[in-house]
Amino acid sequence: MKQDSLDFSLEDFKQLLDRSSTLVLNQFQGLDKSKGYHDFPQQEVEDWFAESLPKKGMDISLLLDDVAKKVLRTATGNLGPHMYAYVMSGGNQVSILAEQLATTINQNQTKWHLGPAMNEIEKRVIAWTAELLKFPEDSGGVLVSGGSAANLTGLTVGRNIFFEKEGIRKKGVFGQKPFIVYASEEVHSCIDKSVELLGIGSNHLRKIKTNSEFQIDLTALKNQIEEDISAGYQPFCIVGNAGTVNTGAIDDLNALADIAESYELWYHIDGAYGALAGILDSLKKEYLGMNRADSIALDFHKWLYQPFEAGCTIVRNWNNLKRTYYKPAPYLDTELSNDGKRLEFNEHYFQLSRNAKAFKVWMTIKAYGMERIKAMIQKDIDLTNYLNEQIKKSNDFELVADSKLAVSCFRFKGNMTNPSEIIDFNQRLMPELEKDGRVFIMGTKLKGQYAIRACFINHRKTRETTDYLLDVIRDVAKTYSSLNS
Repeated sequence: MKQDSLDFSLEDFKQLLDRSSTLVLNQFQGLDKSKGYHDFPQQEVEDWFAESLPKKGMDISLLLDDVAKKVLRTATGNLGPHMYAYVMSGGNQVSILAEQLATTINQNQTKWHLGPAMNEIEKRVIAWTAELLKFPEDSGGVLVSGGSAANLTGLTVGRNIFFEKEGIRKKGVFGQKPFIVYASEEVHSCIDKSVELLGIGSNHLRKIKTNSEFQIDLTALKNQIEEDISAGYQPFCIVGNAGTVNTGAIDDLNALADIAESYELWYHIDGAYGALAGILDSLKKEYLGMNRADSIALDFHKWLYQPFEAGCTIVRNWNNLKRTYYKPAPYLDTELSNDGKRLEFNEHYFQLSRNAKAFKVWMTIKAYGMERIKAMIQKDIDLTNYLNEQIKKSNDFELVADSKLAVSCFRFKGNMTNPSEIIDFNQRLMPELEKDGRVFIMGTKLKGQYAIRACFINHRKTRETTDYLLDVIRDVAKTYSSLNS
């Protein structure tokens, strides 16, 4: 290492890059047999890294050995096909290359002249996304950390544009009569957080009951809006679900658009999980009306198979972003060198420091093409349907809820017949599955009742790995039953 900087010689750096490439390749060795989860006690993991602040550097090759042992070999199996928990994709290899290259040039992508190519690439990714969603050609957008930030961004734009005449950016919510956000009871918890952060308050988030398909009840929604108007409140925004996390339910997006239009409300769609499935020919009917939203949240690190982080907010025009976020500052002024065609992202979003998240998305779409990506999304859904069929044909599982997307909720029942006993057993089974680690899966509650929840968002899954999931659950359930009999 050079003494007058933090750099290595190019020869030494090449050796380190070669070594890191070997570590990356090792993660893909035997991936189909990799564990979904490695069960280490929290205290043991904490102890691995419990040390005082280093005053002197260590041999980098020894550091890489340490990383390989304690980080890479113990990592939760997001890459592999045995991850079913939450909504976790397996990433893709082109994005690994993109992340390395983007980190190398280290562009802060909030000012055009700090990263000209990266800025134009993000604009292009926004344009492609608008095309996929059938949004207007002049739609604006920004890449953010994930679905939570994307939903917060959409609701922020909605609040600031909807209440622009009231001067909400300067006055805040003070003096405003309470304004109301409407969503189904299946809405993601980030909507709760967003209304709290925006000063709206969770007391003013109306969670509307759902029907048997876990979609928002449209009659109950209209009744609640009328009730709030009568009570002197200001209805503000409807949040539609383009694929809930629990079951993948898709609200009637067209009907919600009609209701929002009739009451002159902002219409936001949480499409973090499922919006990109709307590009499939097999599902287009389910997404009618999505293009009528005022704002929409997406997660590219779900069904565009990106590594974390890659969320996105799309709005109907760039000016809505600028009216929401722009704040002049002399140290940011580039008007003298701007011919009017440069788009400054710092004027269209909150952050002033931001990495080039769009680069890996751009490289992914360029490398694979949308037809191949669509085929992978369809495969995920087909495998979910395959799992559901295996469950229906079995004697020891019961299907609780399926969806048109890639979520299946079910329970292991074995020889049990009492519903309460089955639910209780599945709750106690979940920690045992985590300890076993061959697959990583979580549970959820539907209408207050516990169920195992499997999410298929990984292009590396197959029918064989799907069969393996049920085999592992059976095996762990049998072992657990025998130990507790």
